[in-house]
Amino acid sequence: DLSYMIVNSIKGMISSMLNNRLNEITQTENPPFVYASAYDGMFFAAKTKDAFTGVVICNEEDIKESIRTLLREIHRAAQFGFTESEYARVKADYLRSIESAYNERDKNKNESYVNSYVRHFLDNEPIPGIENTYTLMNQILPNLPLEAINETMGQLISDKNQALALFGPEKEGLVFPTKNEIVSLLTEVANEELTPYEDTVSDEPLLSTLPQGGSILSETKDDTWEATVLKLNNGVTVVIKDTDFKADEIQMKGVSLGGTSLFPNSEIINIKVLDEVISVGGLGNFSKTDLEKVLAGKLASVSPYIGDKTEGLMGYCSPKDFETLMQLTYLTFTQQRKDVEAFNSYKKRAEAMLKNQEMHPSIALVDSIQEAIYMGHPRAMRLKAEQIEHIDYDKILDLYNDRFKDASDFTFFFVGNADLEFVKPLIAQYLGALPSINREETFKDNQMNTRQGFYENTFIKKQETPKATVFIYYNGDCPYTLKNNIQLSILDQILNIIYTEKVREEEGGTYGVGVSGRLQKHPEEKFALQISFDTDPNKKQDLTKIIFNELDKLIAEGPSEENLQKVKEFMQKKHKENLKENSYWLGVMDEHHFSDVNMHQDYEKTLQEITAKDIQNFAALLFNQGNRIEVTMVSPEKDN
Repeated sequence: DLSYMIVNSIKGMISSMLNNRLNEITQTENPPFVYASAYDGMFFAAKTKDAFTGVVICNEEDIKESIRTLLREIHRAAQFGFTESEYARVKADYLRSIESAYNERDKNKNESYVNSYVRHFLDNEPIPGIENTYTLMNQILPNLPLEAINETMGQLISDKNQALALFGPEKEGLVFPTKNEIVSLLTEVANEELTPYEDTVSDEPLLSTLPQGGSILSETKDDTWEATVLKLNNGVTVVIKDTDFKADEIQMKGVSLGGTSLFPNSEIINIKVLDEVISVGGLGNFSKTDLEKVLAGKLASVSPYIGDKTEGLMGYCSPKDFETLMQLTYLTFTQQRKDVEAFNSYKKRAEAMLKNQEMHPSIALVDSIQEAIYMGHPRAMRLKAEQIEHIDYDKILDLYNDRFKDASDFTFFFVGNADLEFVKPLIAQYLGALPSINREETFKDNQMNTRQGFYENTFIKKQETPKATVFIYYNGDCPYTLKNNIQLSILDQILNIIYTEKVREEEGGTYGVGVSGRLQKHPEEKFALQISFDTDPNKKQDLTKIIFNELDKLIAEGPSEENLQKVKEFMQKKHKENLKENSYWLGVMDEHHFSDVNMHQDYEKTLQEITAKDIQNFAALLFNQGNRIEVTMVSPEKDN
């Protein structure tokens, strides 16, 4: 149905433009809300009805103003429409997304087809296919006038059939507006004299002056990964693996050792929010909002991070936007922008979210688990609302610049449709121009050790529904090898199968038992495995007994051949699928760089050779070290 496709695309672009305006308000110094969005689609209370819906997460002290601001922007768009520049950007993004989907039309997974068939069956959505969508939209959208968009926006908003639902916690001192106040608010905004939205745009390029660039000192082949390795003049190493898995994708990761481990514990508050605070300022001459505008129609993104042991960047692009990716990377290293207004906005929103978080009973459980495992280590502590005022923006910028002022020890991985001869000059120009002071460094061990021996903590926390949450944590020594990583994955999955059968199906005591484990390479080779479930307080003791009995049985007898083969077959199938994913190759190359362990080579052979006896011995290695932590939060029946 062509008319449906056109109307649906119009509504989608309307939502995008309106949400961009709301996001701009979020970035102002004193935003009335934490988050706001609007869309036209299914009515939240009835799947058979459509509705234009606005959603706002309010600051506690600004509930009415939060609602008022959301309604005001909806009415402003309905009354005056959108601007030509807004429409040009959203149209470029929409057409670019269709182009990307068209370029990947031969790589679609079964899931995407299934989802289309389900929507067609349940909601009668048409299934034109990407070939028809690409052809039709490229013919129609360039000729679709802004007047049609604005006319549709005006038709979506009515002063009839309005519903406003307000949800919030029962909290001392928190006052909600009354029904009469809300009705008055709706009327006031509808009658308010508004002015048209003014779109600030810039035709300035990302980089006003292009860097002189550097040079490629050497180019070699890495047969292990079937990749090309470039050494640049400033010490940067670049690894490029050209694949044909996706026509419109190049994934990037740049990484260097060090991370926040090199910062003192006295900076823990700044460390906790570092990535989030850095992201609010934008790059170069562009605020975060303006940067999104200037990147309209391009498929390129870069996100820096500073983790515990490494700092780096994650990014992606389409092949034709590779230079934009390189420019964003260059700016990320050299021109992080300071925006005090956006920072103050972040602080206000973060404080509001953390205050709301404190109301949730699960926070008491999280705090108790962290204390049980890490025994009060400052780097394991959760950020709290009262700490927000102590965030030091200038110090965060200093910490960030310290980690990114030296690219000489960075290794960049590129995986995807990366034509070597096309990307090499751009890599030399932008990555070769990154600052370099030739530091030699690695991460620091801050002694964030886990509790040894047996520890138990059971506490009571009142909730609306009686419930017991049980958390069991094992930890200890374990060599970091390919085989042990595979064995831990097998053990996870076998335990999930066993507990689904014994605890959920036979006992009916829980919706499910979660089991997850991990191995770590640095600073010491260790393992951690956790088991958790929710249940009726009266069943807690019996179900916990089953958990431990099944572990003892696994150690004594090993897994059944049926369960082992089931898991191995799934892992084999998943591995073959992974081999066709750019993200898999990026991950295994990065892992090898960090841990010097090749998680790809001999994977299938190692997997197939693992026996039930291997898993039995591995389980004994993990669970017989005597390090077990149990934290249980119980919410009893309410007194009548």
